[in-house]
Parts: sequence; C-alpha cells; structure tokens
Amino acid sequence: MANIQYYDVILKPVVTEKSMNLMANKEYTFYVHPEANKAMIKDAVEKMFEGTKVQKVNTMNIPGKEKRRGAVKGRTAKRKKAIVKLTPESADIEIFSGL
Repeated sequence: MANIQYYDVILKPVVTEKSMNLMANKEYTFYVHPEANKAMIKDAVEKMFEGTKVQKVNTMNIPGKEKRRGAVKGRTAKRKKAIVKLTPESADIEIFSGL
C-alpha cells in the first residue's frame, strides 16, 4: 500500500441530489483515494475540517463503466466513494454550507 497522507485521502465532495438530502442527517459524501480504508477516511475528515467528530464511515467501490469509441472498447477509471456520518454535537462541514 502506498504511503497516503491525510490530505491525499479526500479527493473531492460529491454534489448530487441524493447527497444533498443526506446532509440533513449530517451525512456527507466524498470521493476518496481507492486505497484508503475507513480509519484513514475518519482521520482525514477530523483533521481537515475543524470541530467535526465522525460517528460512522461507509465506503463503496464503484467499478469503471465500459465505453466504446468506434471499434475500440475501454473502461473508465474506477472510484471509491465514502459516506461520512458526523455525531449530533459535531460542527457542520463548511464546504457544503453554501450549496
């Protein structure tokens, strides 16, 4: 496994209608490094966003889709997504507050 620092774990937030609805329950969705585990994701969220306390982390691996361009077949890149649930007394994550 590569040496992954906490600032390399979270790649970008997922902004979809479903992820916006989860924010009412203090659940935030991020694309994360494919080799990151739940403990690494929890540490990264708590270090990057002040005042947050993670209660639970759910992860899912998303396989790449098959695509064609003429006779050439290929696959898009695979991803890993994490849904992070914060404790009730935890502070909200600011990057989602303006959305």
